[in-house]
Amino acid sequence: MKLITSLRNPAHAALAPLIAAALSFGGVARAQEASGALNLPDNPQFFAKEDPNNRKAKVVINGEVITGTDVDQRVALIVAASGNKISPEELQRLKLQVLRNLMDETLQIQEANIQKVSVDESEVDQTYARVASQNFGQDTKAMDAYLQKINSSPASLKRQIRGELSWQRLLRRNVQPFVNVSDEEVRDVIKRMQDAKGTEEYRVGEIFLSATDENKAAVFENAKKIVDQLKAGGSFQGYARQYSEASTAAVGGDLGWIRLGQLPNELGSALQQLSPGQLVGPIETRGGFSILVEIDKRQVLTADPRDAVLSLKQISISFPKGTTEAQATARAKQFADAMHTARGCSTVDPIAQSLGADVVTNDQMKARDLPAQLQHMVLGLSLGETTAPFGSIEEGVRVLMLCGRDDPKTATEPNFEEIQSQIEDERVNKRAQTYLRDLRRDAIIDYD
Repeated sequence: MKLITSLRNPAHAALAPLIAAALSFGGVARAQEASGALNLPDNPQFFAKEDPNNRKAKVVINGEVITGTDVDQRVALIVAASGNKISPEELQRLKLQVLRNLMDETLQIQEANIQKVSVDESEVDQTYARVASQNFGQDTKAMDAYLQKINSSPASLKRQIRGELSWQRLLRRNVQPFVNVSDEEVRDVIKRMQDAKGTEEYRVGEIFLSATDENKAAVFENAKKIVDQLKAGGSFQGYARQYSEASTAAVGGDLGWIRLGQLPNELGSALQQLSPGQLVGPIETRGGFSILVEIDKRQVLTADPRDAVLSLKQISISFPKGTTEAQATARAKQFADAMHTARGCSTVDPIAQSLGADVVTNDQMKARDLPAQLQHMVLGLSLGETTAPFGSIEEGVRVLMLCGRDDPKTATEPNFEEIQSQIEDERVNKRAQTYLRDLRRDAIIDYD
């Protein structure tokens, strides 16, 4: 689980190992290394048995210890976030990935200390409180209790926060000042967007696993297992952060809004067959395998009805424990009939009171934030009309009534500063990954 995202705003949600390409910084010497093909035999003979899944109790990286407890506490948080839907085999792979993440995190904190980039304890505590509130809806005391209940710990989560804040601050000082984006580049991007106005673009999530001819079969099997876990309810963003080797791992695999022509043909063809929320993969591409999810779809620079801001009232009833399906159906019909008698939102409250129903009002709901099945239904309503009842015996039955609607007047024109910032972030992220790769290469690692 990653907690922080933007280089410009490190206090918001979601981050991870940061992204791909070149650079050496801040007085850290980098050895010159020759590049070329490795001289590997076709059928290697091993002189000792070594199981990479069987690590000892701790790892020492540049003199700093990572224990099995450190790994277990971080894994516990991910398992809980996945609803405990992780198989024993998947759990073993997850532990290895978490160990790699902890090693990266340790290197990032160590490098920040070497470069005299500090993060105060108060900043860590503030971010911890914000994560507790925004991600879990709890205060810090409740968060502490929750972490201990799932066999994690506040110290583990705070260390992750410290690592991410340290790395982001280091990048802002040592990388970002050396990244330049010209006005001409930004204007070129804006022109391409304007030329593509009206064409379809997709918001896509990707998990990319690199592969060579030698390990292709094993990577493919691993990718299939990830797909199975995702279909069983696993979090795409969570798996992308832990397993994806693409630069977008830090943001849960989110590629942002792209057009089909920006993707390799094999990925573009697969994407065309999807609807929002659907998953496809693994798909073999140059250098490995991709798993894609279509998050959303829209037309470039064209007003989208789903950007309408709605004022809604949700009226809901619940069923006592032990209610049968026949009883629930009869009660739901009575509820629907009563709602048909409503004559606008002003008449809802007394009707709801007579039914023992609850009423919740939301005046700032974007249509696109509704579940996909409800978007089309709600956008087809006139003021004062309600949806058909929906729900279940366990969760109760509810309807939505439309009380107001503000449609988008025109499509949002591309914003120069936002596009410039996006290009800059991509370049910073690419350089950051090479920075981290160099730290890994120079590290002294002992497995005890």
